[in-house]
Amino acid sequence: MANVNSAESQNMNRQRNITVVGAGSWGTALAIQFARNGYPTRLWGRDPEQMAKLTKERCNGRYLADIPFPDLLEPTANFEQAVSSAEILLIATPSSVFRATLEGIKPHLTSECLLSWATKGLEQQSGKLLHQVFDEVIDSGRACAVVSGPTFAGEVAKGLPTAVTVASKDMAVAEQVAEALHGDSFRAYTSSDLVSVEIGGACKNVLAIAAGISDGLGFGANARAALITRGLAEMVRLGIAMGGQAETLMGLAGLGDLVLTCTDDQSRNRRVGLGLGQGRPLAEVIDEIGQAVEGVKSAPEICRVAKNRGIEMPIAEQVYRVLYEGLPALEAVNGLLERAPRSE
Repeated sequence: MANVNSAESQNMNRQRNITVVGAGSWGTALAIQFARNGYPTRLWGRDPEQMAKLTKERCNGRYLADIPFPDLLEPTANFEQAVSSAEILLIATPSSVFRATLEGIKPHLTSECLLSWATKGLEQQSGKLLHQVFDEVIDSGRACAVVSGPTFAGEVAKGLPTAVTVASKDMAVAEQVAEALHGDSFRAYTSSDLVSVEIGGACKNVLAIAAGISDGLGFGANARAALITRGLAEMVRLGIAMGGQAETLMGLAGLGDLVLTCTDDQSRNRRVGLGLGQGRPLAEVIDEIGQAVEGVKSAPEICRVAKNRGIEMPIAEQVYRVLYEGLPALEAVNGLLERAPRSE
């Protein structure tokens, strides 16, 4: 992976208009980062009343209440204007509406716009990687980029040190999106391994639920470390089977994101696991979190894709059984512990 750190390149792109589609915590944080870097940035959300409130209060009170918007950040509910004016467009919506978002964008997308996303997960029902959905909806010959890595929205919005990977089959596109994100406390690295970056972003959420379950049961640090390590092995097996590279999954978008989401309670997926481990109903835990929990949606798709390719993912499978088959959390963990010894 290459580190993007060219002041000359950033100055060339400084006045590019950027639009972020999705005004949740993650979309808002990325819009703040772009605007902080000097780019005129529109943040689009579907609720006109909510976007008017963001415009008036100059912050996203629901998700990032204490983070003021930079002057260059403009909230808007005008979808056509936000898309058609964008030279870089970044999608930050849940994976469940990713295809619909692309379909809405397509009629207003200019040929010069660089389209990227920071959505993590697989498409529900089809199990497709999001770049495959992009190829179907937009254009298989058009370059795109995905932003992924160990990030919590609140820390990005506050300007705390952060590093991400920007992946694209076209390295020039990856570099331009990375340059727009890269700042004093935000490091953006580039990769051409789109498959592994997307697999890492999808799998880590499911594995974080497993780590949360273990901690909710009080199984301790040893068990959590084992789950992270063996979870990484599952992620790598699937990534390689789908055409990715193990090296990428050992980086920010794989191991880095996995460690983050498995160990810190800012992770919604980990918090779901904690609640399940403590015996709470899934619906109650999700309702309390109040935002999309991608691991819950990704678990069936990951298990289906793995099964179709003959890939063993016992941790992901047990998470699926807890979420969708009513398997008690303790039985799920015991099921992993009772597996026959094997070579690592």
